[in-house]
Amino acid sequence: MSQHPIPIHPDVVVEAGQRVWSGRFPLDVITFRHRRFDGALSATRRWELWRRGPAAALLPYDPLADAVVLIEQFRLPALAAGVDPVLVELPAGLCEDNENPAATIQREMREEMGLDADRIERIGGFLLTAGGADEFCHLYAGRVVAPPADGEGIAGFGGEACENEDIRVRVWNAADAIEAAFAGCFTNSITALGLFWLAAQRDRLRQQWMAA
Repeated sequence: MSQHPIPIHPDVVVEAGQRVWSGRFPLDVITFRHRRFDGALSATRRWELWRRGPAAALLPYDPLADAVVLIEQFRLPALAAGVDPVLVELPAGLCEDNENPAATIQREMREEMGLDADRIERIGGFLLTAGGADEFCHLYAGRVVAPPADGEGIAGFGGEACENEDIRVRVWNAADAIEAAFAGCFTNSITALGLFWLAAQRDRLRQQWMAA
């Protein structure tokens, strides 16, 4: 995956850049100055920038069943942060070179949960780690038909075997998922953001998506 150069900005002077790690997600060290609120240029600053790039995520919502379909998977960084490493998440992924985020999320949904959204609505765009990474997540809601699930809501398993992904798909009653989000049960920020949005838009969404 290629990384775009830092855009030219009238209030930023990039003095130097050095790539110090060239793995799947490169790490750059940037030396720069920026315009302060008092109008002067700052002193030279040195910052590590993790290059992850654009991403997309989608909240799958079934308006007829009034249910959301979420995934669960192990995340090593969560363990390092001292929280439960099995996170409740939305299907999501990084955009491949020049890929439209709406296409990214349809691809990721098929890979991670075997579903397609026949209608999508953009929620917004969010920086996930503004202090360290350039990852910008385009967040959507999408209309799906929730798959059959057992008594615990488990609807099956997904993920790409070639990437050693181990993903569990679970169907939640929308009200229960929203309540859990407001109770702070989901440490994945994009999951919480999607459900907070659904709490505000759920009645409108059901009316629109059940009529068309």
